[in-house]
Amino acid sequence: MMERKDQIIACEKRLLDAFEQKDLSAIDELIHDDALFVYPNGLPVTKAMVMENYRSGNSTFSTIIPSDQVINFFGDTAVVSLNLELKGNYYEQLVSAAFRYIRVWKLFDGSWKVIAVSGVPIIESQS
Repeated sequence: MMERKDQIIACEKRLLDAFEQKDLSAIDELIHDDALFVYPNGLPVTKAMVMENYRSGNSTFSTIIPSDQVINFFGDTAVVSLNLELKGNYYEQLVSAAFRYIRVWKLFDGSWKVIAVSGVPIIESQS
């Protein structure tokens, strides 16, 4: 049986691959219906809104590169913090930037599902 940390690493990879490949069935499977998101621009959104953005083509990412991943567990809940370098389009605007995300996964009947996500832009220091 796979250790919990390995399970979360696999879920994270599958989720990021699904976003990059626009695999709506995998995204739907991995995100809880009542999940809440806060985008890097501060906009609060629901899973339904995220799915519609990908379905309509308003969100498309050709490159998603994760790094600096940290995973902590609290019972049947995992909190993941990671950097993501994103390249693509969001509502017809070119996106090429780095963000720090925190994603919360919860175990439901043997399956990990995302229940919360928030991201902030990584701003280079001007020192």
